[in-house]
Amino acid sequence: MTVDIHLILNNAYLTALAVFSVAVLALIVFLTIFEMVTKYNDWEEIKAGNVSVAMATGGKIFGICNVFHFAIKNNDSLIQTLIWSGLGFVLLLISYFIFEFLTPHFHIDDEIKKDNRAVGLLSMIISISISFVIGACVD
Repeated sequence: MTVDIHLILNNAYLTALAVFSVAVLALIVFLTIFEMVTKYNDWEEIKAGNVSVAMATGGKIFGICNVFHFAIKNNDSLIQTLIWSGLGFVLLLISYFIFEFLTPHFHIDDEIKKDNRAVGLLSMIISISISFVIGACVD
């Protein structure tokens, strides 16, 4: 018995489930990549009560999901959604490195690991703000 993928994706409920599942999987992949570029272990620091890491990680989660929001809203296919979301993630990652570059007096990762909440909050707000700019660019 062969199931036509177009019949499945014409069902709004199944389409929503498929897009949601792919978005959650991509979120996990993107967060893993973000964790590889930071100098600290996000989940160990959060478990230890580091509020700065929680804010920075929360900003990354919001930013990634916000980019997905715009990609889902503005594209008809799952493939196009993934392409735009992937591009949006790369741009978020680039903004992270630009933030590090533009603060030569201290290292963002070191300050966040030391629970400098001002830096954690700023990191969160940058991730959220940039995600709206990226979202506006999603076709």
